[in-house]
Amino acid sequence: MQLEKVVALVTGGASGLGEATVRAFVSKGARVAILDRPNSKGADLAKELGSEQAIFVAADVTSEKEVSEAIRQTMEKFGAIHVNVNCAGVGTAMKTTGKSGPMPLEMFELCVRVNLIGTFNVLRLAATEMLKNTPNEEGERGVIINTASVAAFEGQIGQVAYSASKGGVVGMTLPIARDLARDGIRCVTIAPGTFDTPMLALLPEPQRQALAANIPFPSRLGKPSEFAALATHIVENPYINGETIRLDGALRMPPR
Repeated sequence: MQLEKVVALVTGGASGLGEATVRAFVSKGARVAILDRPNSKGADLAKELGSEQAIFVAADVTSEKEVSEAIRQTMEKFGAIHVNVNCAGVGTAMKTTGKSGPMPLEMFELCVRVNLIGTFNVLRLAATEMLKNTPNEEGERGVIINTASVAAFEGQIGQVAYSASKGGVVGMTLPIARDLARDGIRCVTIAPGTFDTPMLALLPEPQRQALAANIPFPSRLGKPSEFAALATHIVENPYINGETIRLDGALRMPPR
């Protein structure tokens, strides 16, 4: 798909990897719906990019009602959805059990609900709209790009909930691609390593440098623009389907 011809729905689009993807898509001519929480800077971003290129649709990805309304607003404004990029997510850090007792089940459930169920909630509703699209010359109607993590493969101590949620995203990638193959809709997942996002910006600089030192090459944190560049290529390359692509500078996470 050529981005200048598409409408994209990007969750978590107001910051970090999602914001970088929104900016990259708009720079190539796409029209984008930025889906994020009401208290995010999504409205400011949409205003900056211009009303002809971007809108902000506030929603909790775990809510069927809110996401359905966000998609309705997107369809009303732009008339279609061709691409769905799912970047919305949360992180938790706690061991399975320890001196303070077992991890609260609510903490585990929240991480899985947002990262895994929220991703599926959005993509299933977006894909339903993609079915209405006229296929292009390759027979494509749509592209879904999900965000996992290298923690899906090498979860560290304290990452049990996060790793489980991201492992689920990896696990559903191929079945979704197979489910939607006859309809000309692709599904691909990106598994980022350690990226310079607002979440990591909260860490002290020595800790950030220590994280970067563990990355073989380049020995630095990943740039959100590099995630966006891969998302752009996935949209434009019709033969990438059903795959999880690591984007990590050859990083393999140690236990801690």
